[in-house]
Amino acid sequence: MTTVLYPGSFDPIHLGHLDVVAQAVELFGTVVVATMHNPSKPSGAFTLDERLRMIDDAVAPLRAAGGEVRVASFAGLAIDAAREFEVDFIVKGLRTSGDFEVEQQMAHTNHAVSGVRTVYVPCRPDLSYISSRFIREIAHYGGDVAAMVPPNVVPFLQRTRPSA
Repeated sequence: MTTVLYPGSFDPIHLGHLDVVAQAVELFGTVVVATMHNPSKPSGAFTLDERLRMIDDAVAPLRAAGGEVRVASFAGLAIDAAREFEVDFIVKGLRTSGDFEVEQQMAHTNHAVSGVRTVYVPCRPDLSYISSRFIREIAHYGGDVAAMVPPNVVPFLQRTRPSA
């Protein structure tokens, strides 16, 4: 069985992310979904604990179906997380050619300094437009993002709306 690391900020996790996790479970067996963070630089719409809770709840159906998905957080570089969690590969999801350009440079750098290889998983075409940034913005202004996120994430997003 192969273990892979799926690193990201997951602020918040969305259906495109879950598609990549599901594909990685099918292809490799075990996936560590790691919320990467910089403890000296607080950022994001959600706290680390909130993101971990959203991810853990969102991957529960995959676990119930027999998938092995672990949820963790890591402060530092993805290659250090790969060593820490003893994974065989890093998995990154691709939506567009722009994603490929950014991820390819990062993958080459990661391999050069650590020997860890990156595997790309294209998300489903019907999910390729989804972005955490757009989800946060739409939710902030009261828009409906339920079609883009797992059901457990919606209440977290509703709390980001400004008070009237």
